[in-house]
Amino acid sequence: MIAVDNEHKIIYLNKRAEQQYNINAAEFIGRNLSSVYEYKWLNLQDKQIAKESLSAIGWWQGENIHIKKNGEQIYVELSVCFLNNNNGEKIGLLAVIRDITQRKQAEEKLRQTEALLQEAQRIAKIGSWSWDLTTDETWWSEEFYRFFNRNEDNITPDIAAINEFIYEEDRERVNQLIKNAIEQGIPYETEFRFIHSDGTLGYAFSCGKVERDVTGKIVRFYGISKDISEYKQAEVALRESEERFRTMADTAPVLIWMAGCDKSHNYFNANWLEFTGRTLEKEIGNGWIEGVHPDDRERCVEIYFNAFDAHQGFSMEYRLQNQNQEYRWILDKGSPRFNPDGSFAGYIGSCIDITERKQAEEKIAQQAALLDVATDAILLISLEGNILYCNQGAERMYGWTAEEILGKSANEVLYEDFSLELLEALQGVKRSGSWQGELRKITKEGREITVASRWTLVKDQIGNPKSILSVDTDITEKKQLESQFLRVQRLESLGTLASGIAHDLNNMLTPILAIAQLLPLKLGNVDETSQGMLVMLEANAKRGANLVKQVLSFARGDEGKHSVVQVKHLLKDIEDFVKGTFPKNIEIDRDLPAELWTVSADTTQLHQVLMNLVVNARDAMPDGGILTIAARNKFVDESYAKMNIEAKVGHYVVITIADTGIGISPQIIDKIFDPFFTTKEIGKGTGLGLSTVLGIVKNHGGFIEVSSKIGKGTQFKVYLPTIEGEVSSIPENKQLPRGNQELILVVDDETGICEIIKSTLESYNFRVVTAKDGIEAIAFYVQHKKEINVVLMDIMMPSMDGVTAIRTLQQMNPKIKIIAMSGLVSTEALAQASGTSIQGFLAKPFGADELLSILEKVTV
Repeated sequence: MIAVDNEHKIIYLNKRAEQQYNINAAEFIGRNLSSVYEYKWLNLQDKQIAKESLSAIGWWQGENIHIKKNGEQIYVELSVCFLNNNNGEKIGLLAVIRDITQRKQAEEKLRQTEALLQEAQRIAKIGSWSWDLTTDETWWSEEFYRFFNRNEDNITPDIAAINEFIYEEDRERVNQLIKNAIEQGIPYETEFRFIHSDGTLGYAFSCGKVERDVTGKIVRFYGISKDISEYKQAEVALRESEERFRTMADTAPVLIWMAGCDKSHNYFNANWLEFTGRTLEKEIGNGWIEGVHPDDRERCVEIYFNAFDAHQGFSMEYRLQNQNQEYRWILDKGSPRFNPDGSFAGYIGSCIDITERKQAEEKIAQQAALLDVATDAILLISLEGNILYCNQGAERMYGWTAEEILGKSANEVLYEDFSLELLEALQGVKRSGSWQGELRKITKEGREITVASRWTLVKDQIGNPKSILSVDTDITEKKQLESQFLRVQRLESLGTLASGIAHDLNNMLTPILAIAQLLPLKLGNVDETSQGMLVMLEANAKRGANLVKQVLSFARGDEGKHSVVQVKHLLKDIEDFVKGTFPKNIEIDRDLPAELWTVSADTTQLHQVLMNLVVNARDAMPDGGILTIAARNKFVDESYAKMNIEAKVGHYVVITIADTGIGISPQIIDKIFDPFFTTKEIGKGTGLGLSTVLGIVKNHGGFIEVSSKIGKGTQFKVYLPTIEGEVSSIPENKQLPRGNQELILVVDDETGICEIIKSTLESYNFRVVTAKDGIEAIAFYVQHKKEINVVLMDIMMPSMDGVTAIRTLQQMNPKIKIIAMSGLVSTEALAQASGTSIQGFLAKPFGADELLSILEKVTV
């Protein structure tokens, strides 16, 4: 309690005021009231109301905020009146002040709680209500009004109003529950239907209970109601969806399963149960695994559990036992399920019977294996020309892998250009359904091969053409042998013709030459001009006679006088001739072993052969070069004899004449032995030189091999059979060396050579792998470095030549064992070109004895 005078100076403070404002009465008596506290009006109008109330009735009661000197704010309730003296004069004011801060805080907290409750009810669509049975007053929350889409202005909150909204069929039941609660105190929970203000049907959940006074009398009935229309609609939709899923799953022609978060299966459709012949109780959980084939169980469980842990889809194939106790192949695909909030919900999967497909795949695999065993190239080509399938035979024949050519145009991959033969094949197969003939095709290395091709038109189920099946047989070697045979026949025919012509020419030249020699004697004094003409006539007659002799030598293969000949001495004479007469810019490379076998030959004719070859070599090197004169002993075995139609098994002396000149183009190399064919200028060649050489060599029982590359040079190898019984360096029944399963890498761009070497080495207990060029050889060596014992490397190859490949391999492994092969390059030239040493050199062609002997030396 505080009293102040008219100037608001404190004239009285009681103890409670001292405690409330933390002051001492003695100190504050006489001081202005503002020294104790400052005040704020809760509402602006309260100040005017207080003034008017004091003026009218001399008293005011209200609430205010006091701010104490320490800054603390308190809520106070004030009762203020005037103080009068004995004369009735107003001398001040008396205020009774009560601290209501705690009450105000509680009121605020209650207000906030009610606001939160009201918001929670709004969000949850829960309305609350209360019915005071003693006063018959009813209270509804705001949400309960919204429940019926009404407000306080247009509805009276009572039981009658509620009954208007309850669906007629549910009204009696709900009223009975309310009656039981009011009369007997029985609480209730129920659902009922109600009518929205827009006439649509809604669903509500309601619960109610009673409150009793101290005497046990029921005095209040209260509860809540919640609009569950959306939930009910979702429930109905879910039930309908589940029913649709169950119907769909049970009628689907697949096996369907579902699993929960614990990896256990909790659903199988009717088809699964019908397929397995097992009950749902046996299958749920992990019981389904019992039906999986024992050999597949561990794999299936591992795939399933790993996918489950990662929440990823999976696909697996396994065998599942059916109702007839037979195992059928199943394709099982599972996908993870997720709840709307993204949480993992389990798996759903479907299975189809793929037994027929697996059997078909097995049959196809067997057929494909049979196709791959075939040496023929088998291709399936679409009508648009794209390659759909190729077997391993095609990979071997053309050098392409299936991955490289599938889907690509056959015309671009296998043909150099669109030929007339290819057009005829396409038209023929489309017209009659099949075609067969010969085609020229190109391998991956660019080598042209000839194939005997059989085409069949493949049709679909309704008879429409859909693709072409092509079966190719490589007849390149056969065609080459045919070409050699035809050339031999052609030469024999030309020889017969030339023999007849030469005979007639000899008959004509004989009197001409005789007369040319006799006329000077018969005529006596002949002027110089006539003498010159006679000399010219005799010279040309002799020249014609010599030419006829060459023709006869070619035509009849005159044997001449054969004797035992040591080729080394003959080659020494040729070397001396070359040194004395050839240009100085031609270097001679001589390679003659100490012991050469002897041959039976006509020395003059053999000299003629060698002279023809070295002169041709000279003419091929107008700017100089290297002329190689070499010889060696060689045994031609069966594998080598198969490579040349004119070769026979036996011992030979091989004479090599090679140059580094301009080379001979592939287009004319098959014609160089034809009579009268020459590449020299008119007047510088008769065209009989090489044809005569061939005739002489064949007459001696030998044969010739020629190889050439434009810009690199040409090499002639003359094979002369040795004298029977004179070969002493090789025992008649020599035991050839055998391998010990060493792995040999053979590198050559000629597939035929690779195959012959491979066949020979495998016959003598070696293992062989082949590569078509330096790049492929290096790639294979990187992968199998520790396994490969020796590398057989051809020097001249496309892409990466042998010299480059040798250098690369030696950089990778300085200790690598390499044997070089070449038809042109000598050992010294090879060592100089590669810049390093190799372990051996084989000059092509070589036989099994040479190959095995050098391998024996290298592998020791």
